[in-house]
This record gives sequence, structure tokens and C-alpha cells, in this order.
Amino acid sequence: MTEFKSLDDIDFAGKRVFLRADLNVPMNNRAITDAARITEAAVALRELLDGGAAVVLASHLGRPKGKAVPEFSLRPVAAQLAGELGGAAIEFVDGWGGSRPEDAAAALQPGEVLLLENLRFEPGEEANDPAFAARLAALADIYVDDAFSCAHRAHASIIGVPGLLPAAAGRLMQKELEALKAALEEPEHPVAAIVGGNKISTKLGVLENLIAKVDHLLIGGAMAHTFLLADGIDVGRSLAEPEMVDTARRIIDAANGNGCRLTLPTDVRVAAELAETADSKAVSVDAIPDRMMALDIGPKTAAAMNAVITQCRTVIWNGPLGAFEFPPFDSGTNSVARLVAERTRSGALKSIAGGGDTMAALVQARAAADFSYVSLAGGAFLEWLQGRELPGIAALKT
Repeated sequence: MTEFKSLDDIDFAGKRVFLRADLNVPMNNRAITDAARITEAAVALRELLDGGAAVVLASHLGRPKGKAVPEFSLRPVAAQLAGELGGAAIEFVDGWGGSRPEDAAAALQPGEVLLLENLRFEPGEEANDPAFAARLAALADIYVDDAFSCAHRAHASIIGVPGLLPAAAGRLMQKELEALKAALEEPEHPVAAIVGGNKISTKLGVLENLIAKVDHLLIGGAMAHTFLLADGIDVGRSLAEPEMVDTARRIIDAANGNGCRLTLPTDVRVAAELAETADSKAVSVDAIPDRMMALDIGPKTAAAMNAVITQCRTVIWNGPLGAFEFPPFDSGTNSVARLVAERTRSGALKSIAGGGDTMAALVQARAAADFSYVSLAGGAFLEWLQGRELPGIAALKT
């Protein structure tokens, strides 16, 4: 963390701290359905409050496109956050009109929290408008970024404000950066990357970057079907991208040229429909029935992937290996996830995973808690896997 200041490097006692968190939580009829990000923010808040800071808390929620949309208000988050903090009072500013944010921030005392309304209600946030960044910066003395999941966004609260105030990474950001550095920049070899999901087209940059850095690349999910097509294998009705076959061949050649060993499915679990009640069976990849589709890696493939993992010291995971939401098509993901968790728990392996679907799959497999680190970030994690410098990280560099 030598490139970044952390909370250990700043004196925030008696100061107003602008804390950029990620409170972009899923809601149904304005009821929060997953409070994980609020729980994470509460941890950051406690440290700042216990250290004598007054906190101006800011986040976005959804995509209101620069307008005040009631369903995207952060008001429900304020109530949930107060509960996470043991009933502490959270003052909520319900809009950006007039001088309401400025007046509330000026009155803020050490140990108090002010939650601003959704940053994206203001068009200046996503436009990285210097005037809006200056308005935010004027609310506080110090800037702390604890929203790695937003680090790929060149928005006012992410890159504008840290250019105007002393800036530091929050604990969650620090933990994320240290985990990522350990996984890909300074890993213990051998390193295996597990990449799943549906499309090569959405993860092309990820695959190209990983084959230059890891020792093993294990590919599952529907994207594996395009690689099978590239090998001349008929995948029946399986989801695939025929237009990406040449790209798949290029990735295979590049992996071979970089000494990266590629593991593709040799068997898959197939069914005529995607449903929990569907009849399914495991077949060799060269025996997929014309009217069926592959919905998970097969047991032989899972065993082959597990054999690779037992040889490795570091595992990076993005994307499920099958349609895990519909048992029994979670079997492949569960098998591999539980082995990674077991070896991590025993100290034989460092493991990092990221992406919303990945997180959900690992939680369902009851494996997430034993991974070295599971990132809540989606787009930022993917961009990091592509080797890109994230704007929000660059803005924090000293």
C-alpha cells in the first residue's frame, strides 16, 4: 500500500470526513433485499466515529440519470445503517436543492453522521463536473474512498473530490487492493484462474490479460461452449457465440504460447430445458444430443479442475461454472468451490473471487466464508482482471 495513504496515515479526529461508500443495494418496493454493502459501510463508519470524526457519507443508488427519482432515494439506507450502528442517529439530507447539504455539514459534530441523497440525482456526478466536485469537497476536510466497486467510474465523487482534499483509502478499499495485489501482481505460483459465465465477448480482455500472468486457466460456464465449437465440437442447443470462434482459437493459441495450461470441459451435464425439475445427465462433450443443452460442467471436468487446483498456491475466480441457480446444475461450481475453500482453510492456498454471480454461487456452495477474499465489486473487479488502471485508484495515488 505504499502508493496510497490509508486511515493510518491521516489524523481525522475532530475533522469532517467525506466518506465515499458503495450503498448501491438491491431493493424491492423500496425494501432492501441484501444489506451486505451497508454492513461493510458500517464497519468503516465505526472506525471513523470512534476516532472522533464527523462523517459526511455519500453514495449512489441505481441509475436515475441525473434526476431525483423517489425509488432511488437513499432514505431506506439511512434507517438500515442506523440499525447496523446500534441505533445511532443518521441525519439524512433529502435533496440537493438550495444549501441543504452545506448547512447540514456545517452543523455536523464529531461522532455524528450525515448521509447525503443519491449522488446521481445530480448530473454533475456522472459528468465529473468540476463545480459539483468542488461542492462536495467543500462539505469536508478529508476524503476517504471505501468504494472499490465504483473505482472504474470517472465520476465527481470518485476522481474529482480526491483532487481537492487530502485523500486516503478506507479499510475496505485497502483490504481489496492488498488482496488484488497478492493475487495477480505478487502471487505465489502456480496460479490458477477460474473463469466462467456466459460470453467470451464480455470477458475477452480478462482472458487476454490472465493468459499472460497465470499458470493455469480453467474455463467453464456457457463461454466454454464457444471454445468447444472452436475445437470442432457440436454443442447442440447450448448457449454459445459462433461469431467468437476465431477469437476462441486465438486465445487457445496465445495460452499455448505463454505456457498457460488451458482446462476445458471434457464432459457436461445436459438437459432439454433449464429448470430444477428437468431430467439431466452427464455426457462427453463430443456426445451432446442435438436437442439438449449443456448447463454445467460434468463430474470428470470438475475432477480435472480440482486436480489442477491441488497443485496451485493461488486461485483467482470470476464467473460460475454452470447454471448454479438451478440444481443440479450447481454441482460443478459447488465441487470446485468447496475444494478451493477447503485448501484455503488449511493454508495451502490463497483465493480471491469477485463478481455478483460469483459471490452468489460461492455463498450457495457454502464456500465464500473460507476464501481469502471475496470482492463485492462487479465491473471494477472485471476491469482490474483486464489489467486496467482504475480511475478511482489512480486518484488516490500519492
